[in-house]
Amino acid sequence: MDAVDALNEIAFWLERELAPTFKVQAFRRAAGTIAPLSADELRERVADGRLKRTKGIGDRTFQVISQAVDGQVPDYLADLREKNAHPLAEGGDELRAALRGDLHAHTEWSDGTTPIEAMAAAAATLGREYQAITDHSPNLTVANGLSAERLAEQLDVIAALDTGSVQLLTGIEVDILESGELDQTPELLGRLDVVVASVHSKLRSDKATMTARMLGGIRDQHTNVLGHCTGRLVSGSRGTRPPSEFDAERVFAACAENDVAVEINSRPERQDPPDDLIQLALAAGCVFSIDTDAHAPGQLDFLAYGAARAAANGVPADRIVTTWPLPRLRAWLAPK
Repeated sequence: MDAVDALNEIAFWLERELAPTFKVQAFRRAAGTIAPLSADELRERVADGRLKRTKGIGDRTFQVISQAVDGQVPDYLADLREKNAHPLAEGGDELRAALRGDLHAHTEWSDGTTPIEAMAAAAATLGREYQAITDHSPNLTVANGLSAERLAEQLDVIAALDTGSVQLLTGIEVDILESGELDQTPELLGRLDVVVASVHSKLRSDKATMTARMLGGIRDQHTNVLGHCTGRLVSGSRGTRPPSEFDAERVFAACAENDVAVEINSRPERQDPPDDLIQLALAAGCVFSIDTDAHAPGQLDFLAYGAARAAANGVPADRIVTTWPLPRLRAWLAPK
């Protein structure tokens, strides 16, 4: 098989199982190193040992490349394929099959790990109809949030891309500031297809303060999706974090009134909202968006986790905007 494809597929499977970033990047770096080489030149460099001495090629990646050049499916890739042969989560199969896209994902423009093109390619491979690119906004400096100038540049880059079968949607995960305002200019927010509004700071604020802040973000005319509403972490390398306190009935009533979707965040370390809040949002008449919050191509398969949780909570498919065909979704996303 093609050696570059083998290395990138290995990286995909490792990302899917949340392997350490340095391990994943070793395979993506090796793929980038050999990509400019013709098949004949790569074969020669493997045979005479030059490739093994090339910067960016380690023992494991050399073994993968050698086996691919010999016409084999590399052993390491075959093992990962077997290990990942089943869906990530049990349950929700019907709902997972109904999902057409994802409205929340990050690239190397902020705190993701790969270019926009790699995310688009993975979304296409997974059969997605559409994929939103929603990098962070300026306030989140720790995540290299996009200034107005960088966001405008990203829009031009996306417009120039040929992404084949998948439609890229322009977007942002914009911070809801302490004032309740959104962390980007109204002019730029108005140019985007999707605005996911999230709280990322002062998550331990008192209930009244957090409620007022969230209501401000929800009522902004540009907001389409309320992202990971409690901010909780239930596992993972960052440890655990309790959910924020807010008046969920008021917040979800505002989401329903302003036609803002409540995100069911599919990241396994988030599982946000908790089940009891999904039930409250359901009773309030909210629509939902099952999103991956992916920071790498392999994480785009996390939709399985969100689908399983939505199904377990009895969320109807028609109230999940990411099951909608693109024309219906675009009509819903249109400026209010």
